[in-house]
Amino acid sequence: MSQSLFEKVWAAHTVRRLADGQTQLLIGTHLIHEVTSPQAFGMLRDLGLRVAMPHRTFATVDHIVPTDQFSEPFADPLADSMIKELRRNCAEAGITFFDRATGRQGIVHIVGPEQGITQPGTTIACGDSHTSTHGAFGAIAFGIGTTQIRDVLATQTMALGRLKVRRINVTGRLRPGVYAKDVILHIIRTLGVNGGTGYAYEYGGEVFDRFSMEERMTVCNMSIEGGARAGYVNPDETTFAYLKGRPYAPKGAAWEAAVARWRATASDPGCVYDDTVAIDAAAIAPTVTWGINPGQGVSISESIPDPSRASTPDEKASIEEALAYMKLRPGAPIKGTRIDVAFLGSCTNGRLSDFQEVARHIKGRRVAAGVKAIAVPGSQGVGRLCAELGIDRVFRDAGFEWREAGCSMCLAMNPDKLVGDQLCASSSNRNFKGRQGSPTGRTLLMSPLMVAAAAISGSVADAREVFSVNS
Repeated sequence: MSQSLFEKVWAAHTVRRLADGQTQLLIGTHLIHEVTSPQAFGMLRDLGLRVAMPHRTFATVDHIVPTDQFSEPFADPLADSMIKELRRNCAEAGITFFDRATGRQGIVHIVGPEQGITQPGTTIACGDSHTSTHGAFGAIAFGIGTTQIRDVLATQTMALGRLKVRRINVTGRLRPGVYAKDVILHIIRTLGVNGGTGYAYEYGGEVFDRFSMEERMTVCNMSIEGGARAGYVNPDETTFAYLKGRPYAPKGAAWEAAVARWRATASDPGCVYDDTVAIDAAAIAPTVTWGINPGQGVSISESIPDPSRASTPDEKASIEEALAYMKLRPGAPIKGTRIDVAFLGSCTNGRLSDFQEVARHIKGRRVAAGVKAIAVPGSQGVGRLCAELGIDRVFRDAGFEWREAGCSMCLAMNPDKLVGDQLCASSSNRNFKGRQGSPTGRTLLMSPLMVAAAAISGSVADAREVFSVNS
C-alpha cells in the first residue's frame, strides 16, 4: 500500500500505542541548546536518572551568546551561567557539545544540517519552535517543551499524537526577485497562522524540486508559524549531494546503503493525503509582514489593510490591534515605510546562500543614513566561509556590522535588541509584539534581499527595483 514519508517514518519509530491514544515515539536525534535544557537536566538529577543515549544528543549554544563579544565571561551574568551550565551538563552526560572554541558553534538548526547530523527518514526533537527546519531533509522534526526534553534525555522517546498530512504543491516558476522566504510567507498568508493545526506539511511541486537545501530549510523552518507541527520535503538527489562528505554523514559502503534507505522513505506515488493545496508560483510576489503575526503580510505592491473593509468582526479587531501596535496607517502602501534597523540572520535566513545573494547585489552600495544594519552568520562555519569568499568585507564596506554566530536580534535573548519603538526590517521568522527585545519594538518580516533593499533605501523597498533584479 502506498504511504507518505510521514507514515513511513512514524511507523518505523513507533515503540507502542499508549492508553491515551498517543504514540510513544523513538527520537533518532535530539538537539539541545542552553535555554531550554537546564531545567530538564535538573529534573533528571532530582529523579536519579541518567541520559539514556548520549550519543544521540548534540548540543550547541545560540540564543544567549553576544554576537559582538567572543571572550568570556559574558557581560550578562544569566547568559554566562547558562553557557557554563550547558558545558557541565554535556560533560557529565557525555554529550557532544559544539562550544564556541570548537569552530562548529552556531544556531542549532543550522549546525545540525551543516554537520550532517540531520538525515532523512529520522525523527528529530529539540527544545525550540523552529525544529521543523530539519524536515527539509525528509526528517520528521518537532519542537518540544522542557518536560519532553527530560523524557527524551531519560528514555530517547516521547509521547505524541499522530498528525494528519497536508500536501502543499507549489507549481510553475517563481518570478525574478522572489525567494523561498516569500514562498513561506505567501503560504502562511493564504492558509493562516492556525491553518496547519494538527497537520504535518509535506511541501512539493516543481518549485521545491528546484530549490536548494538551504531554500527548503527556509520554508520548513516557518512551518510552525502556519500552525503545522512539522514540515518536510521528500529527500532526493539534492538532499544526498548536500549531505555527502559532511562530518556525521555515513562514509564508504555505509553511504551507499544510507542513500538507498533514504530514497525509499520518500512518499510513494499515489499515496493518500488528508488534504492537498495547490499554489501557483507565478502568483507569489516579494512579501512583507505589516502586523504582529507572520500571516499578516502583503506583497510589496499592496497597501496595509484597512479594518473598515474587514469581512468579520474578529478580522476587524485583529487588524486594529496590529495597526495600533505597529503604528502604521491603514490603506497606506507598505512600500516607503521608514525603517530604523535592518537585521540579516537567524535560523530562517542566516545561511551562506543568503549572504551570497545579498552580497552579489549590495557591492558598491551603502546603508542609508540613520539605519543600523547588522549581519549575523548562523554558524561559525557560515562565518568562516563568508570570510574566505570575501563576503564579510562586502557587508562591512556597505555599512553593515558583521557579527559572530548566534540567534542575535531574532529573539533578543542577548544584547542585540531593538530600542523603544524602532521599526526593523528582518529576515527572521517572528514579528510578535516585543519579539526583538523592546516591548514596543516593531518587526517587518521579509526576504534577505528585501532587508538589504530596505537598509540601503532607508525604507521598505522593492528589491527588484533597487537592485534591477530581472534574472
